[in-house]
Amino acid sequence: MKQYQAKDIINLAMAGHSGVGKTSLAEAMLFLAGVTDRRGKVADGNTVCDYDAEEIRRKASISAAMAPFEWKNKKINLLDAPGLFDFEGGMCEAMRAADTAVIVVSGKDGVSVGTEKAVEAADKRGLSKFFFVNGLSDENARFYDALEGLESTFGASVCPVVVPYIQGDHADVYINLLENKAYDFSGGKPVAVAMPDLGDRLEALRTTISEAVAEADDELFEKYMLGEEFTSEEIIAGVSKGVKSGAISPVFCGDALQMRGMEQFMDGLAWLAPSAEEKAGELAVDENGEPIEVAVSESDPAAAIVFKTVADPFIGKLSYLKVISGKISTETQLINMRTGNPERVGKTVMMIGKKQEDVKCIPAGDIGAVPKFAAVNTGDTLCAPNRKVTLDAIEYPTPAMSMAIVASKKGEEDKIAQGLARLSEEDPTLTSANNAETHEMTVSGLGEQHLDVAVTKLKSKFGVDVTLKEPKVPYRETIRKTVQVQGRHKKQTGGHGQFGDVWIEFSPCDSEGLEFGERVVGGSVPKGFFPAVEKGLRECVLKGPLAGYPVVGLSAVLYDGSYHPVDSSEMAFKTAASLAYKAGMPKADPVLLEPIGHLKATVPDANMGDIMGEVNKRRGRVLGMESGGNGRQVVEAEVPMAEMHDFSTFLRQSTQGRGSFLFAFERYEEAPYNVAQKVIEEAKAESEE
Repeated sequence: MKQYQAKDIINLAMAGHSGVGKTSLAEAMLFLAGVTDRRGKVADGNTVCDYDAEEIRRKASISAAMAPFEWKNKKINLLDAPGLFDFEGGMCEAMRAADTAVIVVSGKDGVSVGTEKAVEAADKRGLSKFFFVNGLSDENARFYDALEGLESTFGASVCPVVVPYIQGDHADVYINLLENKAYDFSGGKPVAVAMPDLGDRLEALRTTISEAVAEADDELFEKYMLGEEFTSEEIIAGVSKGVKSGAISPVFCGDALQMRGMEQFMDGLAWLAPSAEEKAGELAVDENGEPIEVAVSESDPAAAIVFKTVADPFIGKLSYLKVISGKISTETQLINMRTGNPERVGKTVMMIGKKQEDVKCIPAGDIGAVPKFAAVNTGDTLCAPNRKVTLDAIEYPTPAMSMAIVASKKGEEDKIAQGLARLSEEDPTLTSANNAETHEMTVSGLGEQHLDVAVTKLKSKFGVDVTLKEPKVPYRETIRKTVQVQGRHKKQTGGHGQFGDVWIEFSPCDSEGLEFGERVVGGSVPKGFFPAVEKGLRECVLKGPLAGYPVVGLSAVLYDGSYHPVDSSEMAFKTAASLAYKAGMPKADPVLLEPIGHLKATVPDANMGDIMGEVNKRRGRVLGMESGGNGRQVVEAEVPMAEMHDFSTFLRQSTQGRGSFLFAFERYEEAPYNVAQKVIEEAKAESEE
């Protein structure tokens, strides 16, 4: 493929609900453009964009893939984004690199949650939007129902430009309102035919596109008001202007599997979509945090964003870049703005699915990749040393589900940690941590499928078998009464013995752990042994008397005791302190504390009652609610962490994926008796195993 300038480069992300045919549409486009000599099928596992072993097994995209092609003297960088909500991070990456979003819609199901999410993500980035209604060869497909859904959901910007002319049960003829031409697909390939009688419905669509064109251009508005017809060139120019400003979101249609409407769609992209030169400039910040405009110019200093990383243990690390300004080649000097370190470019490549093709450089406005950037992560800005700027990073969804990860074989914990670290380089929505308190390694992601893929990749890429289980809850223990107890340690074994004797007052207090004090009078316990007493107690509070959880809110005051001038030692007083602890804690009315978290859930208005009922069912307390805009409500509540393990699954099911939430630890509260008893019994059973 030849080198293109930014004015002839189109960067587009293919997004939408899972199963609407995004990858099949990409496959049809690549075939028509001559990139492939046969069309792969998702069901057969041989498409260009779904090349990962997990994608082939699941028959669904799980990460963003890139596949450029040439059409009408344009280079179109196609980014195929996953539609499954568990892999939303891939859509975020594709949207970050794109200037235009193609939102694929099912002709049978119409607007769905994935459609809404894709539009929201595109609007957040300020991208131009196209819609493609797919699967119209299905006998249950209804294009005009889908179009009506798009118009009612997304408003007046929705503008049909290619529509089916319905004859009988199927649409064999597609009318291109941009060209005012009709194409017959009944023979497989498009054949230009005479324009049929449009009828009232299609005439209304012609009026819609004319109105949209008039709104986009002042000169054309005057012509429209005079009642003059637009030429095809004027319609294309007017729609293109509206697409670039965001005033028009054109709607195309067809069937990717049957290759219907593909040429018209690809022509439309080449005619209407903004070029990288028109759309890809960005506002960055300089070293002082001041805003600075970064224009799309090859002659300017280099600046690029790393929008995706592949970290493979066999082929090494591969960093996908969108170059905003300058150009990146083996001669380019770059600084990583996150680390401040220089980065050396070994070579530059163009990615076509998993296939790499060497290129001379990646110019401004284009997308490519650089292998073996060892210290570069997704979201990093790489720029020239003479103009240090930081570009917007990628906004990822927050991990919503955590599981404890357990090695099938002992001794492989380090391998698991290393594997998870590499997987997190590829997918920042996957995180892991070691919980020093529960002695568990946890992995967090966007849902069950997301974590299941991580487990499979640990096996296939890093050779470690693991299982997932519900993580332990970090309970605490405390006391409610004040007690005074003695701890006396005396042992005679011949020669010097061991002797330590303490009286300690244990009482509740407001602290994160142990507060130690002393009020010894008369030297009953020498000061030199005070640290040993405190040390003994601090070791003891790591395990409470009920279920072995750490003790908090405990005041321990050493107020009396005795010693032996020969047999007393630090070890003896440390032991005496532990004996006092073991004797006193059960008498001090110990209770179990459970962690309480603050929940902030954003849900559609219609789901308010469901969420509030679920919060109550999970022993939570609703604190309040407020409007979240766009038909949404924000519910704030406090809920025990023990009840939140599967909340993400509930929220996704009840809101069909429209809901989201944040949950963070707030404080500890005394657990209800029945909850405490269950935890205590489980702890005893575990200790007996």
